[in-house]
Amino acid sequence: MGAMVTNFDTLIAADKAHSWHPFTQMRAWCDPSHEPLLLVEGNGAILRDSKGREYIDGNSSIWTNLHGHNHPRLNAAIRGQLEKVAHVSFLGTTNAPATSLAERLCALFPADTLTRVFFSDDGSTAIEVALKMAVQYWQLTGRPERCDFIAFDRAYHGDTAGAASVGGISTFHGRFSGMHFPVRRIGSVSELPTEADSIAAVIVEPLVQGSAGMRLWPTGMLRELRAWCDRHDVFLILDEVMTGFGRTGTMFACEQEEIIPDFLCLAKGLSGGYLPLAATLTTERVFEQFLGEPEEQKTLYYGHSYTGNPLGCAAALANLDIFRDEEVLANLQPRIALMRKYLSQLADHPHVRDIRQCGFLAGIEIGIDKRTPFPWTELRGARACVAARAHGLLTRPVLDTIVLMPPYCTTEDQLEQAVSAIRQGIDAVCG
Repeated sequence: MGAMVTNFDTLIAADKAHSWHPFTQMRAWCDPSHEPLLLVEGNGAILRDSKGREYIDGNSSIWTNLHGHNHPRLNAAIRGQLEKVAHVSFLGTTNAPATSLAERLCALFPADTLTRVFFSDDGSTAIEVALKMAVQYWQLTGRPERCDFIAFDRAYHGDTAGAASVGGISTFHGRFSGMHFPVRRIGSVSELPTEADSIAAVIVEPLVQGSAGMRLWPTGMLRELRAWCDRHDVFLILDEVMTGFGRTGTMFACEQEEIIPDFLCLAKGLSGGYLPLAATLTTERVFEQFLGEPEEQKTLYYGHSYTGNPLGCAAALANLDIFRDEEVLANLQPRIALMRKYLSQLADHPHVRDIRQCGFLAGIEIGIDKRTPFPWTELRGARACVAARAHGLLTRPVLDTIVLMPPYCTTEDQLEQAVSAIRQGIDAVCG
């Protein structure tokens, strides 16, 4: 990697004067005593800051990066497309990378299942697309009363208005609840209603709820949910923004219970974690209801300026090539086993309450003891993550659950170091 950044103080002063960071209490950030981490370079699973310190990217740059930083094939794909055209509108024209990507995404599923792709920018907008398609479908088929959604407690599906509607964590979305879509929240499939005449769709994060603290669903839950939707003719929306593209050990989490949703929402790892890109896949049944003459007003009036962006789609095509040519899923299995092995060494730690792993992602929940959580206001999880930086790991918690979700290229030594850094971070803040 290259030379260190030398104008660190100037950049940090500008950041504190003008930037507003997400999910960040800016009073603490802007305090003169706070030294923000300025990341300047990346290679493989390693990130380097402006002072030359190196860190394992322990949460894949907020759950996005799959194959590591500065991957030569991803870099080459973006450079190659940049030499042709960086962006063209997907409204009224098309482009080769977007068209090829739509075809290849559909080909990842059995024939005649998920056949249509609507591109957008990020996970939230992928969810927005699915919600609006579901509502408009029922309007177009003469069932406008079907406008409610079923969502799960502690779910997180994004922060735009529609996506926030189906979130189940009040800290994120409670202030805006009066402006949301109508939603019924449940804790488990056992709470699904016996009557569904007003339900447009059910939405769920398959296998694991990320922002709930890497909370795992019971085996068979997806199959039960798919069966309930089939009985009541209700759409099933799967949010695979985090779980998609190998993170749970299969290309998509839904494969593990052999179900196909009516809407599949993808983002984060879609481009390998390189560029903002999202996709909502759906069926021909849904698509056909939107066909008609202009005066019928059946068109889906929704879209973004960067829908089908050629650079993002070129990166996504390279991402799929890497999965195929480098046998990523097969090579990931031993790393999943190694993660389980090293995490098991934390099980006896007096302040580790639980370890939850699904594929190549995990949450390590800490507390006063095995039964008692810390008061959330003490921010022990965040403090432990900051302490882990001194031992070469960069990650973020969900409250007091420390997330470990590194790139797939992470070596055995790096994985061992990451778990060791978590242990030392916990020791530093918990005693």
